[in-house]
Amino acid sequence: MKLFPYAHATHPQWQMAAALVLAQLRAQMALHGYASTPTLALLYITDHYASDAQAILEHLGAEMPLVTDWSGTVGVGIVSNNVEYWDEPALAVMLLEIPGDQYRVFSGVAPLGLGFEAHTALVHADPETADLGELIEEMAQRTDTRYLFGGLASSRGLAVQFAVGGNGNISGQGAASGVFSGGLSGVAFGPGVALVSRVTQGCMPVSAVHQVTDADHNVAIALDGEPALDVMLNDLAISLDQPHEALEVVRATLVGLVSAQNAPTSALRQTGNFGEDVVVRHIVGLDPGRRAVAVADRVAVGAQLVFCQRNVQAARADLTRICAEIREELEPQEQELETAHAVQASALESAPHPARRIAGAVYVSCTGRGGQHFGGPSAEMQLVRRALGDVPMVGFFAAGEIAHNHLYGYTGVLTVFMALPEAAAL
Repeated sequence: MKLFPYAHATHPQWQMAAALVLAQLRAQMALHGYASTPTLALLYITDHYASDAQAILEHLGAEMPLVTDWSGTVGVGIVSNNVEYWDEPALAVMLLEIPGDQYRVFSGVAPLGLGFEAHTALVHADPETADLGELIEEMAQRTDTRYLFGGLASSRGLAVQFAVGGNGNISGQGAASGVFSGGLSGVAFGPGVALVSRVTQGCMPVSAVHQVTDADHNVAIALDGEPALDVMLNDLAISLDQPHEALEVVRATLVGLVSAQNAPTSALRQTGNFGEDVVVRHIVGLDPGRRAVAVADRVAVGAQLVFCQRNVQAARADLTRICAEIREELEPQEQELETAHAVQASALESAPHPARRIAGAVYVSCTGRGGQHFGGPSAEMQLVRRALGDVPMVGFFAAGEIAHNHLYGYTGVLTVFMALPEAAAL
């Protein structure tokens, strides 16, 4: 698998941004080591361009006729290698050269058919979709690994998604335009597409891990046999006798949950950070009558619950950790000379290189992590570049992140496509 050409640009007029992106893509496609005949494209736009989504898709499709399949969505911000476009008009494209029998684009208009063996899937979703958690679980069950990656569109206007299948890959596409709202869309990948994916958490625990011993739908009534509200007040060192101060602390506090099914796995790693089984949810209310705490998700008896808060230092450390884990998984213990040189090259020499075994990457981060949260413009993506190296990458800031069969919050989901040796590629 060759390196995936990628490009990004910002301009008040989408036509100019598209022209800049096309020029970058064509230049890379002519370079040795980059894919020259890609058929699948990932397209991400900021919501400044949302009303022009159809025109953008049609223009890019006409300019790149070899690319028959498109997938993507909109975000209040988008990312590419070493850069974030936050609250400004921008678009990013990555071109994937993958065998046609190893992927399928799907959408609500053209769902994934039974004739394709899905191993994993990149999923985009509309945050306003009803029963979204159930749809994500159902989609995960249709893959061999039960592993999804992606996120929810984020937009101050139209929450558009892109889904186009060409050459008869999608039955039922009909006259659909390729721009959708509502439901799920994305790309399912076959077993011949090797991926490595990790979830990075952005919150720090501020309490011990508790077990839910009584609950009613989304209300935690008792933790460790004690009234949940009393446990929370004690953990946060606040009192309802000082309601203003207590409310400020509660507003800054979130809840990390591990489902009863996964509860045998501890919510915390030995380092004190959250594991991937933890989903972070808002506290949506207090019930003094029942001494209970309401959470923005279903809470079941037997689940683990830990109070937490957003923490920049924890987010930076955990992001560095997952990049290191990905590199360790991709790099053999005894590296060839070319691989070792590519990995250890200085910043000036660290252009994308097949020896890193990364053909391309998709990064989906929470809108709550975007902008200045990491300390400066593009700081999150610069951290990824320092930890992982220069790799082709696109992605977006999401209203919720999808990984495994879960919907996360305040996380980042980093997925890399492995560039297998030609002899091993399908």
